[in-house]
Amino acid sequence: MSAVRGEFSSRFSFIMAAAGSAVGLGNIWGFPTQVASNGGAAFVLVYLVLAFVLAYPALMAELVIGRFARANAVAALQKVARGPAGKKLGAATGFYGIVVASLILSFYGIVAGWMLAHWLEPLTPWLGLQAGAVHTIAAQLVFTLFFMAATVAIITGGVKDGIEKWSSRLMPLLLLILSLLILYVFTQPGAVSGLKVYLIPDFSRIGDRGLIVSALGQAFFSLSLGVGTMLIYGSYISKQENLPVLGGLVTLIDIGIAVMAGLLIIPAMYVALENGVEIFDASGALLAEGALVFTVLPALFDSMGVAGGLVGFAFFALMSIAALTSSISMLEVPVAYTVENHGFRRNAATWLIGGTISAISLAVILSFDALFGLVVAFTTRFSQPLLGLMLCVFVGWIWHRRGLLEEIKQGNPQVESSLFWKIWPIYVKFICPLIILVTFGDTLLS
Repeated sequence: MSAVRGEFSSRFSFIMAAAGSAVGLGNIWGFPTQVASNGGAAFVLVYLVLAFVLAYPALMAELVIGRFARANAVAALQKVARGPAGKKLGAATGFYGIVVASLILSFYGIVAGWMLAHWLEPLTPWLGLQAGAVHTIAAQLVFTLFFMAATVAIITGGVKDGIEKWSSRLMPLLLLILSLLILYVFTQPGAVSGLKVYLIPDFSRIGDRGLIVSALGQAFFSLSLGVGTMLIYGSYISKQENLPVLGGLVTLIDIGIAVMAGLLIIPAMYVALENGVEIFDASGALLAEGALVFTVLPALFDSMGVAGGLVGFAFFALMSIAALTSSISMLEVPVAYTVENHGFRRNAATWLIGGTISAISLAVILSFDALFGLVVAFTTRFSQPLLGLMLCVFVGWIWHRRGLLEEIKQGNPQVESSLFWKIWPIYVKFICPLIILVTFGDTLLS
């Protein structure tokens, strides 16, 4: 079965693929905008704590289930479950995760289309197009479809010739562009003011309920947790690999790139302020969300002349690459289910599912005000934490502790005597579900 399904050929390949899934717009766009709208360094501090004490244990739950079952989310949770009722719950949870992953990809494709539009905007004079032509509704539809087609083309190649091949190419390129952009921004007037906002916390904000909820959602979204992406990638890991180490490396890379993105965008905002670009709203708060990436930064690039054009081109290339490395993992979730549970050929399943998700994206674009925010809130604020909770329940309460240990011992025979095994099973059984439930309840009440 594993030979037919495919397997990552090396540890590096898995880390690049898993980090690529985690390192997407949630890091390069979402994290800095959340920082800007939630107290700067205070949000960074809370996010770092939650990523290590909550997101990493939940990530390990997905990886362990995936490698044990060697199957898609539905089949994997059924295999872990006990009894008819448990297997039905596993199937329902896995299928719900597939639906949520597909809906996330539907709005992700739209945002990625915006990135492509801004990336190609400097080329419009050479293409014979008028300024702003890439930002029309028609252009949004075209760019979204183009991005989805690129995602589909990669997934048709399977694990080795698709996911692994392109993740191993795109992730190093992403890191190179991000590093060069940070170095450039640091040389600009105003960058130091942004660094102070980003690195010096206002400790009075750390206990803010809204900040904590946002940080938890960001940790889950940026690590692609709850929807089965890490579960399916885990199912392609060799039995000889040390799962706690792999999970730790993916978490560190994800957090590291999120922090690097903040080092780029928050100082860049203050460089923009130094160049006469407004970065505060009428109440005196920092502009947040899309205003950062699609208003402030383009205005900054325009104010920098020829150098700004090159920097802007590189920045939106970075954003487009980050989007693609994540989108392929999202599409793999429903494709793996369709191939394994319903006997479809991978090529046909990928184009069928990719086409269906693209149609949803187009419907959202055409009814943007009514649907976009609704889809984002339903998937990232509500569904992902609940699905993360269920995965913790399966690992902590349903799966036999001995079976769980035997799976982790493959690739790490001494794990039973390690600090990880002394803490993690109890943590994922009691602490993770409790934190998720408390935070999710606060989200509902607010």
